[in-house]
Amino acid sequence: MIRIGVISDTHGLLRPEAVRRLAGVAHIIHAGDIGAEHVLEGLRRIAPVSAIRGNVDTGDWARNYRDTETVHLGGCDLYVLHDQNELASKPAPEGVAAVICGHSHRASVKNVGGVLYLNPGSAGPQRFKLPITLATLDLDESGEIRPIVHTLG
Repeated sequence: MIRIGVISDTHGLLRPEAVRRLAGVAHIIHAGDIGAEHVLEGLRRIAPVSAIRGNVDTGDWARNYRDTETVHLGGCDLYVLHDQNELASKPAPEGVAAVICGHSHRASVKNVGGVLYLNPGSAGPQRFKLPITLATLDLDESGEIRPIVHTLG
């Protein structure tokens, strides 16, 4: 089994609670609205990081990140984009096991047609009175993906 950390909408804030919750993961996926390069530097101290650019990621540092990414981990292809509403213009490749997004600040887990749709919620500054969350994905040898949303703080 491999455990993946999934985080989004940090908006320049890497909370100590997020660092503690992600300790021990094999890889971290950041689904955009990173906010500042230091957030990724902190995450890289925990595990390798795959990250995409969100709508607030506009500085020179953000040019190094794409709008979408397909990450291959544990035998699964995971498609990452910031805003799920953009799937019409940035469709997921055929055969992906999961679509990971952020943007709404609302954690959600859905399975549609055998594809997991995961939004880990927001781990940055609290907005809209929503809980502060991130997620982990447990991937096993059979290809099963078990998502868990974690409330921080």
